[in-house]
Amino acid sequence: MKKFILSLGVLALTASVSMAQDKKQVAAAPAAGAAPAQNADAMKFKEEVHDFGTIPQGKPVTNEFSFKNNGKEPITINNVHASCGCTTPEWTKEPILPGKSGMIKATYNAAAAAPFSNTITVTSNVGTKVLTIKGNVEAAPSSSAPQRSSSVKTH
Repeated sequence: MKKFILSLGVLALTASVSMAQDKKQVAAAPAAGAAPAQNADAMKFKEEVHDFGTIPQGKPVTNEFSFKNNGKEPITINNVHASCGCTTPEWTKEPILPGKSGMIKATYNAAAAAPFSNTITVTSNVGTKVLTIKGNVEAAPSSSAPQRSSSVKTH
């Protein structure tokens, strides 16, 4: 009885995997008469990684990642998401026509003294791109003034 149940389970698993593969192939095939889908190469960035180098603590830095639409259809950016709350993204909201340029701006707050590497994920109608900002935040210098002792005198 145990062998029968085990065999039935293996058979069900095999059938389910086979059906999933068939669905993937059907989904990947373009519909008859449909225009070919654009790919992420339509959104061509000048740079995908920006190194700020060493920056001072507490002074935010910004980089603008610009890109060109090399495709034949407008590009619409659906969402831009930073991997950390310390990075704030902004982006071109209107569709970017073929041959035109758009931008993704990333501002890093530089609050913590430490090396950093954060990603910005750009989701659009032509795919997903991951941009990276990195650098090293140098600690703000501590005050060099001597600590003042209390001016209250006791007798």
